[in-house]
Amino acid sequence: MGSSALILLLLCGIAFAGAGILLSLAVAKTKKNAQKGETYECGIPTTGTSWIQFNVGYYLFALIFLVFDVELVFMYPWATVVKEIGMPALFEILVFMFILFMGLLYAWKKGALEWK
Repeated sequence: MGSSALILLLLCGIAFAGAGILLSLAVAKTKKNAQKGETYECGIPTTGTSWIQFNVGYYLFALIFLVFDVELVFMYPWATVVKEIGMPALFEILVFMFILFMGLLYAWKKGALEWK
């Protein structure tokens, strides 16, 4: 098998994605109008330009949320097998939680959790 299988898989993936895009372009009905180009803001018509600068705090807050969301994704499978594995599983999750806690502490020290 080797690298030829990997190349074949990559080519099949590209072909599958390209075929889906081409099929949607051929089948989908497209009509351009001014309303489709507007920014959606809770049903209220927009005023001014939509190209404004946002506070970077929103992005930092979202990244911190993703870190702890991924933490939960890893903790659910761990919780189902912790009795079978025993002490090594407990030690591994404590190391994992310590690393995440250090990340939270770093974000807190940098002020990423303060809403400005």
